[in-house]
Amino acid sequence: MREIVFDTETTGLSPADGHRLVEIGAIELVNRVETGRTFHVYLNPERDMPSEAYAVHGLSDAFLASKRLFHEECEAFLEFIGDSPLVAHNANFDFGFINAELKRCARDAVAMERMVDTLAIARTRHPGAKHSLDALCTRFGIDRSQRVLHGALLDAQLLAQVYVELMGGRQIGLTLVEDEPAGDGRHSGDADVVQLSRPVRPARPHQASEAERERHAAFVGTLKDPLWEVAANKE
Repeated sequence: MREIVFDTETTGLSPADGHRLVEIGAIELVNRVETGRTFHVYLNPERDMPSEAYAVHGLSDAFLASKRLFHEECEAFLEFIGDSPLVAHNANFDFGFINAELKRCARDAVAMERMVDTLAIARTRHPGAKHSLDALCTRFGIDRSQRVLHGALLDAQLLAQVYVELMGGRQIGLTLVEDEPAGDGRHSGDADVVQLSRPVRPARPHQASEAERERHAAFVGTLKDPLWEVAANKE
């Protein structure tokens, strides 16, 4: 199964207030294993960057002024996500901004049925605990030492690890087969299979040889008062 874990950075909290996307980071998972395929862009929001948002992600007006507009990256983004489920933390926020930008481009919205919200999953699995991305990384022992500021790609990478742990750990759906992996890292067509090319090693002989058994018997004969003889004498 192919899934996309993604995160966004924005100029504010709501597209209804005129706020825009400034960064998208996305990670491809196949059967909850990272394939190495990513999507990452910075976007010119065509507006100023409020100081409150800048304090969160550190993306300045000067830095974003030379970046491409969303409509210039739209096709590449849609091609990357395909029709896969989309995993995000507090996903309504990210979906709201993605769909607002798609509407500006006169493109169809991403269906909410595709949304997988890790915040909702965490609240169900760990009621009463803290559910921020930082808190979940701490819970699962995920290294977040590089997360000084929010960044869409780094946060997506961290969230991918959190998502796997929330869903039961790294062995879910992992099966090794001899076939070559698909060139684009997508689903091979066989359910719950990650294709890895790996040579099959012949079974190793584990039965002791006659010489090894003789050496072992000689060694045992040098032991003084072995436990098994002490126990036998007590009986």
